[in-house]
Amino acid sequence: MIEIYPETKVYIACPANVATGGPELLHQLCYHLRENLKVNAVMYYYNHNQKDNSPVHVEYIQYNNQYVLEIDNKDDDRKNILIVPEVKNGLLQLAKFRSIRKGVWFLSVDFYYLSRLSKKKDYFLKRAINKISKILIKKPLLDFDITSPAVIDRMMKKVDYTKDALLCSAEFYLFQSWYAFKHFDKLNPKYYLSDYLNTAFLEMNTDLSSKENIVVYNPKKGYSFTRKIISFARDIKFIPLENMSRDMVIKTLQRAKVYIDFGNHPGKDRLPREAAILGCCVVTGKRGSAAFFEDAPIPDEYKFDDTEENIPAIVDKIKDCFKNFEERYKDFEYYRDIIKSEPKKFLEDLKKIFVKVEK
Repeated sequence: MIEIYPETKVYIACPANVATGGPELLHQLCYHLRENLKVNAVMYYYNHNQKDNSPVHVEYIQYNNQYVLEIDNKDDDRKNILIVPEVKNGLLQLAKFRSIRKGVWFLSVDFYYLSRLSKKKDYFLKRAINKISKILIKKPLLDFDITSPAVIDRMMKKVDYTKDALLCSAEFYLFQSWYAFKHFDKLNPKYYLSDYLNTAFLEMNTDLSSKENIVVYNPKKGYSFTRKIISFARDIKFIPLENMSRDMVIKTLQRAKVYIDFGNHPGKDRLPREAAILGCCVVTGKRGSAAFFEDAPIPDEYKFDDTEENIPAIVDKIKDCFKNFEERYKDFEYYRDIIKSEPKKFLEDLKKIFVKVEK
């Protein structure tokens, strides 16, 4: 357990004015430490661009968390705690302090490694060409994805996390997924602390009778393989979740019968869970957290290795979901029940990890 004293302050480090899955979890952690555990927790924003009036992204104003841009020297004390995300810029915050108790929350496996890419050495030319081509012709010129399995595998072989001085300077480690918990097996002490979908989202109603024979996918995740499925199944309508407002994404998922995700699943991803809650059958690969039933508790028949020989079977499964949707929908009842129980589980785990003591 992590001891919380009456005078303890908990600082949650987060990049300023950034809105992605990871920062949202960091804001939720701060919020629940305050509201549910009655702990003095504040956001600590780093890399703040002075051109921005506020370091708080508009999406996170709702949490009403207090924040600081610097941690005062007097608060670099053993009674206090600093928790940072696993990415390099987060870990760099640990080096600024000597006495404060330090923790790392692994919100992802892949981004720990990807944040160590060298701009000069690692795929510099390919990245530069695609960056320029996106500006000139609005699309990448080279078939190269920096988050591809090949790049991730190379970085995992290149970086030995047990020799990462910044990472190993922490005193405890939190893990959002069982994939991360088991991947970083040599780090201790370690605690499982996952996340949850917003309660308002969990209470959304979807009219299953209005579902259409549509497949939805995230073009930012595993597209190199997904496009092969699309090419093979030209009689199926595929809709990418891109250039859409949050409301449009929700409405699209409510229309679709199937959501596919052949990405790396660097953590316990949100989109598959959101798709399931909105009534989609979920078909995934077996990379990252998708390989762990604890992270993606869907029947094995909906998980496929992302190999070309499996494409016909994947398409058959999609068509089966179209034809027998009412029955296939029931295959995800357990998954939906688990997702709905996550807010309660998060608070239970939080209270087990952070324990108030009188000293």
